[in-house]
Amino acid sequence: MPSNDEADDWPETPGVDVGVPSVARVYDAVLGGKDHFAVDRAIADKAMAAMPNARVGAGLNRAILERGVRYMAECGIDQFLDLGSGLPTVRNTHEVAQEHNPEARVVYVDNDPIVLAHGRALLAENDRTRVVTADVRDARGVLSRPEVVELLDLKRPVGLLLVAVLHHLADEDDPAGLVRAYRTALAPGSFVFITHFSDATPEGRELERLFLSTLGSGRFRSRETVESFFEGTELVDPGVVFLPRWRPDAPVTDDSAYAGLTMIGGLGRVPDA
Repeated sequence: MPSNDEADDWPETPGVDVGVPSVARVYDAVLGGKDHFAVDRAIADKAMAAMPNARVGAGLNRAILERGVRYMAECGIDQFLDLGSGLPTVRNTHEVAQEHNPEARVVYVDNDPIVLAHGRALLAENDRTRVVTADVRDARGVLSRPEVVELLDLKRPVGLLLVAVLHHLADEDDPAGLVRAYRTALAPGSFVFITHFSDATPEGRELERLFLSTLGSGRFRSRETVESFFEGTELVDPGVVFLPRWRPDAPVTDDSAYAGLTMIGGLGRVPDA
């Protein structure tokens, strides 16, 4: 996959319009990856101009993903459904999960066909991982996909990841209802893991205006709203907090990870019946 300087040389991928920005590819550009086109890099550059430490914030989101998957794996979760997974990058869900348990199974779901093309190449020799192109807003459709049904046993606990996904759903998409649709399909003992843009800072509200005008998505919501997405689960301590403060590997002595304060996250456990 090319950077913006090489986009013209990248072979055509069915369903991909290189002139239309993609959430997955913009995120890749912010992370400093190479899997994006000029139109994606342009938005990433504007985001980093509005918040110079945006790349740090994106890195913090990847770091909390690792901590969350590791926590779930240590609780005995050995199957994961990663919704809106984006392009593969450093320390993906399957890497963390299978490092803890080589038999762990992971299904990635994203609506960008490039994620499927790139993921298949990366995971060609990993028979416990699948990549699916689907709209995460269609919970019934996702959960009935052959790749999901064949790899995951929904009668057993699952780790459901909605990392940096729900803020790309408009209010009319009913993100709370969507989480509920997935949660009710999960067995007791499952986990729901969410990170989301926070409206708690002026910088966050500026980024919301940028993303809505360029990507058409990127809602920055209140902590109370994000907490409501965990309805029907038991929040794991410390609840919904800014990313650097969610079960950090080392004490957070200050908030120098400034960009991380545009995002909050938490983990909820589906209670036993």
